[in-house]
Amino acid sequence: MSSTTADATANTHRGANRLILGIVLAVISFWLFAQTTLNVAPTMREELRISEGLNNIAVSITALFSGIFIVVAGGLADRPGRLKITYIGLALSVLGSLLIAISPAGTVAFLMTGRIIQGLSAACIMPATLALIKDYFDGKERQRPVSYWSIGSWGGSGVSALFGGLVASSLGWRWIFWMSIIVSVVSFLLLRGAPESKVTSADRRRFDWYGFTSFIISMVAVNIVIGQGSALGWLNPVVITLAVVFVIAAVVFFRIESRNPDGFVDLRLFNNKTYTGATLSNFLLNGAAGTLLVALSLVQQAAGLSSLQSGLLTVGYLVAILSTIRVGEKLLQKMGARKPMLIGCAITATGILLTTFTFLLAGRYMIAAFIGFTLFGVGLGFYATPSTERRSPMCLMKRLEPRQVSTRWRRLWERRLVWRSPRRSSHLSLV
Repeated sequence: MSSTTADATANTHRGANRLILGIVLAVISFWLFAQTTLNVAPTMREELRISEGLNNIAVSITALFSGIFIVVAGGLADRPGRLKITYIGLALSVLGSLLIAISPAGTVAFLMTGRIIQGLSAACIMPATLALIKDYFDGKERQRPVSYWSIGSWGGSGVSALFGGLVASSLGWRWIFWMSIIVSVVSFLLLRGAPESKVTSADRRRFDWYGFTSFIISMVAVNIVIGQGSALGWLNPVVITLAVVFVIAAVVFFRIESRNPDGFVDLRLFNNKTYTGATLSNFLLNGAAGTLLVALSLVQQAAGLSSLQSGLLTVGYLVAILSTIRVGEKLLQKMGARKPMLIGCAITATGILLTTFTFLLAGRYMIAAFIGFTLFGVGLGFYATPSTERRSPMCLMKRLEPRQVSTRWRRLWERRLVWRSPRRSSHLSLV
């Protein structure tokens, strides 16, 4: 019995293109729809009659919960199955979007709860769908679906500002979340019938509750410190206490994971410089994407632009990233992953630099921001597929020394060689 599949003969897959579309729509349910709040937050705040502080928390709390639970959800997906976790993520997306869409004025409860659930949805969908791609496709055949997955995530974030502004100014912001429900349902229907991918009982291990608990405590503490430190005061006893809690919990976490050969975070993977570099650069670029929020808020407040008008500044970003992600895939095939990633990071850095020219007059700043967003999109397009492919555990296995690989990853790799049989692959023929 394979470690990454159920009975393949019981589930004949109806086409890889159908699977890819279902995965991309699942990813878009977060990156296109949930992320629109970055641009339409002022409109939502005005209609719901809530304070700016609460509105800002509602916008950022989704990233907090997705960031905290994405590692946990990725590890748990090995047990019930990656497809089941994706279904759970889609169900959470529907529930979260529904709560936001029906949010009554005068209270933040529906909005806040919906945003939290959307964060949990993203935590389930992102690692599970990427794992499905890693399992269902191999070699150069995998680069195409990885590119489309990147289009769904990076491209979705690029479309979100313009899409949100367009829908909010024409139909109303609530329709963004009604549309999200429809897309989630369509994604579920497309994924139905796909063979499950999970770890069999022979490979299951005891869940690392100690590592999990210390990780959650450290992440919650540091996010509160970063998000609320300025408002509360950096010398406030609560902030100082939470900072100390973060340090202690982080030390405990690293001690537990470094001694546990089957921890839910395998720290030995970071002994490989390639993996570490790809992961670190991806983390930094995702963090830098926050410049979009700052720049869009700036032009709305300083220049008096509407959500639609500010969203138009990201058109260059949208066109650039959608047109260059497949270019990044071709560069990966010809040059390997390292050079496209370096080129992408350099171009992205130039684009971010242009968005920092806040000393310019409003009109000139909007021109600089438009060019900066466009370069941002070009850089991410070059970077997305090579970095995602390079951070693949199965790709990494080929580059690591045996001493750098945990027992768990080595066992999964050996069993994967059995799973990738001609008989199994025949169920994934393209339509």
